[in-house]
Amino acid sequence: MASAAPANQTSVAANTVYINQSRIWALAWPIMLSNITVPLLGLVDTAILGHLDDAVHLGAVAVGSQLFILLFWSFSFLRMGTTALTARASGAKQLQPTNDQRLRQLQLGLWLLLPLIPLVMALGWLLWPLALPLMTDNPAIQHGAQQYLSIRLWATPAVLGQYVLLGWFIGLGKTRIPLILLTVSNVINAAFNYLFVFHFDMTADGVALGTVIAEYSALILGLSFAAQQGLRSLGMRPDWLQLKPMLSINHHLFVRTLVLLSSFAFFTAQGAQQGELILAANAVLITLLLLIANALDGFAHAAEVLVGQSLGAHQPTEIRRAIRLTGINSLLMALLLSVLFWLAGEQLFRLLTDNPKLIPVLEQYRWFLFLLPLAGMPSYWLDGIFVGAGQSQTMRNAMIAAVVLVFYPLWWLFNHILTLADPNLGLWLAFYGLTLARAAFMTNKFLTLYKKPENFM
Repeated sequence: MASAAPANQTSVAANTVYINQSRIWALAWPIMLSNITVPLLGLVDTAILGHLDDAVHLGAVAVGSQLFILLFWSFSFLRMGTTALTARASGAKQLQPTNDQRLRQLQLGLWLLLPLIPLVMALGWLLWPLALPLMTDNPAIQHGAQQYLSIRLWATPAVLGQYVLLGWFIGLGKTRIPLILLTVSNVINAAFNYLFVFHFDMTADGVALGTVIAEYSALILGLSFAAQQGLRSLGMRPDWLQLKPMLSINHHLFVRTLVLLSSFAFFTAQGAQQGELILAANAVLITLLLLIANALDGFAHAAEVLVGQSLGAHQPTEIRRAIRLTGINSLLMALLLSVLFWLAGEQLFRLLTDNPKLIPVLEQYRWFLFLLPLAGMPSYWLDGIFVGAGQSQTMRNAMIAAVVLVFYPLWWLFNHILTLADPNLGLWLAFYGLTLARAAFMTNKFLTLYKKPENFM
């Protein structure tokens, strides 16, 4: 009996998840910085091409990037699902079995890439030539976008592999590793893009090639970090019994992401129909939007980890604490970003382009940047909470409702009934409606989770 008490105490201590401001910031700041580097790949591309004389090159990469994102981010469930399951395993803390379970989440995710890689490449070859005429009727933009996509498609193994690796490291709470990976990728991308465009006189093809090199560099580095965590000790055979919970979460996330990205593709296509300048202006604004979203996602990802770990450890008090503290920090960050974009919006525009025709167009939409962080914060934060809680079905349903019931009807209202003088204004107002509606449609399930978290364990 004397030896039983210490063993039990050790088990209890091992299953305790402590959450405070210092831990949230320890998780959030590397995630925040690493997430900012994701759209920085696009930001660098925009800045380099924005300084060329012809806006066609920027428009080509804008269209090509949207089609690339539409296809590949449809498979970003690999990141979110891996984070959710790994965080739960980390919260349970059952010593060696749990450690083995964490590693098996990564192993299974990497095995799933074998059928996904040829599938994604085949979809790109088949769908992109069909989609380009729907995105723009400008032959020069179509040609540049096709050139860009045909090169970027060869990064498929690297992109999908990074989704799994990033999700696993975040779920473990090792958030500095994604920061290292994505920073290295961004530096390599910037260097090669500059080299190819300004020294080899390449355009969209040079930007694509530089990005491919950067993606593979990050994949190799990520696999080396995973090997240090013990991945090789599992052998080659995965535990296929673990496939069911992974697919249960991921198929909802797949639909949710596909619906969201289809709205982004529609957004780009509508902008393209208004001419090269509007297309290029929207490309700059969307790049800055992604920068905002990924900065706010720092605390959303922290919520994924902490909510998932607290659920795995069966600690409802810590779940509520994670929700409260990540929400407060997300709101403060949104306020800070809004002030930053209000004060430095013009400087950011001029950093991304010196095209004298494009700057005045961007200035007309400056106030959108000021409001975007505050409008987007609730939905980004709730996404993090629901990923950690494994509530992917709620995320899917909210996204479908927001796009079908709010985004498209508002766009039709502003551009076909009210017939605004500026069609692009109606497009952006509809996007704002989508952002706010996503959060509204998740509110009911969120309140249930906060009041009765034990129902989700």
